[in-house]
Amino acid sequence: MTNAQPIRSIVIVGGGTAGWMAATYLARRLAHLRLDITVVESSAIGTVGVGEATVPAIRDFFAAVELGEPDVLRETEGTIKFGIRFDGWKAPGERFFHPFGLYGVPARGVPFHQYWLKMRAAGETAPLSDYCLATQLAERGLFLPPSDRPANDLGVFNFAVHFDASKFAALLRRLATANGVRHVDARIARVDLSAENGAVAAVVLDDGRRIAGDLFVDCSGFRSLLLGDALGVPYIDWRQWLPCDRAIAIPCRACDGAPPPLTTATAREAGWQWHIPLRHRIGNGYVYCSDFTSDDAAEGVLTASLEGEALAAPNRLRFTAGHRARFWEKNVVALGLASGFLEPLESTSITLIQSGLERFVALFPDRACDARLAATYNRQSVLEFERIRDFLLLHYRANGRVGEPFWDHMRSVPPTEGLRIKLDAWRAGGEFVRNEWDTFQDPSWLSMYAGFEDWPARHSVLADQFDEAELREILARMREAVAGTLRHAEPHAAFLARVVGGRISSPRA
Repeated sequence: MTNAQPIRSIVIVGGGTAGWMAATYLARRLAHLRLDITVVESSAIGTVGVGEATVPAIRDFFAAVELGEPDVLRETEGTIKFGIRFDGWKAPGERFFHPFGLYGVPARGVPFHQYWLKMRAAGETAPLSDYCLATQLAERGLFLPPSDRPANDLGVFNFAVHFDASKFAALLRRLATANGVRHVDARIARVDLSAENGAVAAVVLDDGRRIAGDLFVDCSGFRSLLLGDALGVPYIDWRQWLPCDRAIAIPCRACDGAPPPLTTATAREAGWQWHIPLRHRIGNGYVYCSDFTSDDAAEGVLTASLEGEALAAPNRLRFTAGHRARFWEKNVVALGLASGFLEPLESTSITLIQSGLERFVALFPDRACDARLAATYNRQSVLEFERIRDFLLLHYRANGRVGEPFWDHMRSVPPTEGLRIKLDAWRAGGEFVRNEWDTFQDPSWLSMYAGFEDWPARHSVLADQFDEAELREILARMREAVAGTLRHAEPHAAFLARVVGGRISSPRA
């Protein structure tokens, strides 16, 4: 069927990671439509710029915009990430790892973890992490490219990247403009709405220029200039579940030595601290709840924990966990902070931008912007946010930091209905509940349950298809297979030096 009113122009309000991801992706995926795409951003307005850790889906984005991973690593001071290490969440001094990979090998239609649970009850002491290649690579500081055709599930793993967010945005800007995207560096003075239907007609710049468009993408950050301010879409507040509302970010000089191929999230008095190792510096930040500590006290905690010289003044941020009631309203779609915010505990900020773009392209409208397409987009977006919220809440509710006011409070937060259903199925019989738009799959939930030692009441009776002697031998062979694969890996530092060239960290001052 012929589209009678095709979209001819898209205006993206705001640059940064969200704006330039949108520009690059839309220019590539919709190149056949010959769209006029314009990014309006002001170099005088800073961006948050702390979304520097990703999940493996970012590799799909690279492929979609025809960016080579070595180029991204080279241009953004990037490093490899096999997952996230959680320090002190179960208890001070204890740690566990959330990997980008599978655990063990299923047999006779029974998931591996059911066999492992059976053998744990029988006295087997090898931890679950011994059966995950991604965890072992991360802990040993090694790199191995995932195989396209692994022999079995022991070889199934993936990786993401850490990068300098400002350098990543600059890389995307160069790519987008090379593909015909127009870049306007100016402040927006006002937003004009259509008298006919209330949609956004144009943005007017502070120098008087008027930039009209058929479709607008709001990447204006927390202000949500189009979706929130101009169209009045309300914000859904989730502080009852995720009360952290502040963050302080301070980059520091990288110490000598190889950057580890992992992100670290360390529990602190009133929240948690991120540690993101790049080649030229370390990204550090403290996400906290202002009900349990002051801004100055939080800054003191973060400053005292830096491993090298601070490279910038502290950047203090305020936010509210939640999302806009609608992500697509009339002819405006919001991405990134303009659409909502979930603390970066599982590095989901960039993947939410990416998935939003993928959904939007799949539902790409004509100029009428059929409300049914927007309703579909909004339903999917809300579900995705809710699924991630529940996974983040699990981290907090399962903590074992008894006697600390913030952590005691978080254990008392009632679970959402979605989280309760998942917890009930797990605790009763080690089963996973899978939902539409789940960002985190079974292995991720398993890593959390195991890390917090939240064990089910029993293992599945299907795991009794093998006796304990058989399983002991099978599990030993799996551990040997993982150890054997590690012998083919190379040090993370050697991989970076080979792929990007040059040194992997800045010299000491």
